[in-house]
Amino acid sequence: MTPAGPQLKGLSILVVENDYYLADDASHALARAGARVLGPCAGAAEALALVDRDRPDCALLDVNLGCGPDFAAARALAARGVPIVFVTGYDTAVIPHDLAEAPCLQKPADPRRIVAAVRRSCGRSGPAVVA
Repeated sequence: MTPAGPQLKGLSILVVENDYYLADDASHALARAGARVLGPCAGAAEALALVDRDRPDCALLDVNLGCGPDFAAARALAARGVPIVFVTGYDTAVIPHDLAEAPCLQKPADPRRIVAAVRRSCGRSGPAVVA
């Protein structure tokens, strides 16, 4: 199964992930679904600087960017009105209450699930995958 067509066409998606291979896989999945990928960024400061120049429609955000769970970037993105989809190897219980409504995918996240979660976060509906 592959992502169905250009589900994310016209959307800019910020990818914030410090693992090169996971960032690359997610970026390719989003691009194949029609998104314009911003990043990937390996850290919060880099991501927020990019957001100041080019506001994304959604952000795919790793919970741990190298120093344990950190939600400062998520809160900064939320304050800017950017929907967030978390990706993490941690249990979802680590997500703070004020960010708990954001979708949370477990690593390694299937590319189809990434596209589907981003699509829903951006308010897009329709089939998520085709056979």
